[in-house]
Amino acid sequence: MVTLNVNGTDRTFDGDPDMPLLWYLRDELALTGTKYGCGLGLCGACTVHVDGEAVRACQTPLSALAGRRVVTIEGLSADGTHPVQRAWRELNVAQCGYCQAGQIMQAAALLAKTPSPDDEAIDAAMAGNLCRCGTYQRIRAAIRAAAGGRS
Repeated sequence: MVTLNVNGTDRTFDGDPDMPLLWYLRDELALTGTKYGCGLGLCGACTVHVDGEAVRACQTPLSALAGRRVVTIEGLSADGTHPVQRAWRELNVAQCGYCQAGQIMQAAALLAKTPSPDDEAIDAAMAGNLCRCGTYQRIRAAIRAAAGGRS
């Protein structure tokens, strides 16, 4: 049995401890904002926060989460007013939108650790999050805007 906190609510899971967090979030808790992308932790579509760190939910077994705090895109801000979410909307970052929850979660983790990142820090932090639509320039601009600097 694994007890963890997801988006501020304590949860208990009494299933396969090797189940990836992604499937628990999507199938058991109906938190479908976290997306399945590659299943290998390479694309970043499944990015969530575990104790404030950006992690790939597709590669994180529930057994590794006992007593830990998980935040998904649904828990980042109940009303969508997190600075990164606001910047994403203001700058029309999303194109198809599939990768954007993972992009936003990765960006929010970056800004929590580095409130005013330069372009090099942004590129390094976001390098593992892929966008098939190629919105990388808008992503960088939105991160700068969320950090308080306009692009």
